[in-house]
Amino acid sequence: MRHFNVTGLCTPDKDYMADISNKVRQIRKMVDMEEYFTINRARQYGKTTTLQALKLSLNADYIVSRISFEGIGGTIFEDEAKFCLGFDELFGKSLRFTSATPKDILQWTSYSKDTVNFLRLSEKITDFCMNRKVVLLIDEVDQASDNQVFLHFLGMLREKYLARKAKEDFTFFSVILAGVYDIKNMKLRMIERGYHSTAKGDVKYNSPWNIAANFDIDMSFSVREISSMLSEYETEHHTGMDILCTATQIWDYTRGYPFLVSRICQEIDENGLTWDNTGIQMSVKNILMEKNTLFDDISHHLENNEELRSFMYELLILGQEKHFERTNATVDLAATFGFIRNDGGRAVIDNRLFEIKIANYFISRNQEDKKQVKITGVLSEDVIQGGLFCMEYVLETFSRHYAELYENIKNRKFLEENGRILFLTYLRPLINGKGFYHIESRTNTERRMDLVVDYGTEQYILELKRWYGLKKHEDAYEQLYEYLESNHAEKGYLLTFDFRKQKKQQMHWITYKGKRIFDVII
Repeated sequence: MRHFNVTGLCTPDKDYMADISNKVRQIRKMVDMEEYFTINRARQYGKTTTLQALKLSLNADYIVSRISFEGIGGTIFEDEAKFCLGFDELFGKSLRFTSATPKDILQWTSYSKDTVNFLRLSEKITDFCMNRKVVLLIDEVDQASDNQVFLHFLGMLREKYLARKAKEDFTFFSVILAGVYDIKNMKLRMIERGYHSTAKGDVKYNSPWNIAANFDIDMSFSVREISSMLSEYETEHHTGMDILCTATQIWDYTRGYPFLVSRICQEIDENGLTWDNTGIQMSVKNILMEKNTLFDDISHHLENNEELRSFMYELLILGQEKHFERTNATVDLAATFGFIRNDGGRAVIDNRLFEIKIANYFISRNQEDKKQVKITGVLSEDVIQGGLFCMEYVLETFSRHYAELYENIKNRKFLEENGRILFLTYLRPLINGKGFYHIESRTNTERRMDLVVDYGTEQYILELKRWYGLKKHEDAYEQLYEYLESNHAEKGYLLTFDFRKQKKQQMHWITYKGKRIFDVII
């Protein structure tokens, strides 16, 4: 019986899989053009599964060797001899699972013990590739990324690639590296970490992989690809789901991040949830409460990189506009980890689940910091009125406590800069366990933040913004109206932080173009 797999390689006989044949065709075109390149994507982004599908596509026309540096220990990287012998052994073993003939395999393995340096390894590759089209796939290349000997290996492949173009050598037809980091920048990263030093006059930006072609193929799942996986499931289980609608809703939460797509499907399947918006919401709520390697990575990266943490706080919580410019090291790192994506030149959080997890990370930091001010005094049961979550009551009590703090606390600058995180810190325990929220930042001059809270079967849409004058405030009605209209909602909530010296707190319902808006100014 097949299932939804979120750990390691997916295979069509055991796992429900998205149809990624179009992606494989695009990658194959690069191979057919004899290109060397890196598939660098965030963790659990389906790289290993894609490489396997690519190998199956290439097997009829190439000898495709697929090796991995994961699980082989670190001794292979200790010196040149150990690396060359180790690579020789890994490559020879992989040939047994390719289209190579016994004669091919015998040629490679006949004098393996002599491969003790890069010169001998290079000669061996030349001899083997002289009359064969050999494609080399190296998975989990990050395991080697902090080792200087691996730089020398890449340098050898580069020199052989260039010599082949000059018709002075034979080498691998195509080489594909797969990992999280962009190998083009690996040498610089090693220098910054102290693992590599440059000789006098050496150019540290001279990457050993600067021959690599750009890899810009979208590896996320489209709605069509998610639908293909759901169609396989529906054929076997006959749930009656609306496949396109369900795929679209899953995509809305994940933007096609492969692990998150499969994890939602797995949660629905294994816990008997419904294949509709209610079941998807429940699965998302459950996933957000779990501990997994992807979410652990998010916390780890934010905790251990102050510049990245500040960048994400400014982008998500403060609503500051950030340009998506990968020459900026922090932007490049956030994109490498899958935290952000390019939206018309602006950096935006990649998907809703990441928005929630990253926001929750900052909320937990705020709660743990004993120096920060806190707003307390409301229990989760207080906000349930008539069996429903009362957002109006939440805003009323928050504004009252916030106003008291603003009048009494000396550090008003902190309140002005962090009003949003205070509200999120206030809101989270009131919905925790029975609902969740996601943030959609609007990076424009008004510094808006759209906050959508799902609680039970109800959805509450809030807009948080700063006061920029009456005209801008009236514009906010129109902006919230458009958001409500697009979400088929009849009412919403507008929370505005006003930091003028002369201000008047406001809290009332208004009707704007038939929509009810609870307008709160604090």
